[in-house]
Amino acid sequence: MAIPSKAKKHLVISYRNLSPELQEAVKACYPAGFTDAMMRVDKPNGDFFYAVPFDTDDVSYLVKIDVKIDDHAQEEDEKDYFDDELKGADEIQEEGGSELSEEADDDLND
Repeated sequence: MAIPSKAKKHLVISYRNLSPELQEAVKACYPAGFTDAMMRVDKPNGDFFYAVPFDTDDVSYLVKIDVKIDDHAQEEDEKDYFDDELKGADEIQEEGGSELSEEADDDLND
């Protein structure tokens, strides 16, 4: 006779699809926020999502958390940084270019 096991179910579910009671329980489990507990889960098709673990008596959840990654702002910051550097390099070249050519002329005349 086989003994029925009490293995927990393992479910992946979006936070917004949890019942309000479970949402409150997840918040209580992570009072400082999800950042430190969040993990990246890679899917076989190359996509990914972020999730946090959450356990109840019957179910072990992997709760998907919506994360907004602001790549656009970082690109703008890098663009501004590199544009400033390029402008600075052009100015140096323009200013230094005439001095270098004068020195080169002096060397040629000697």
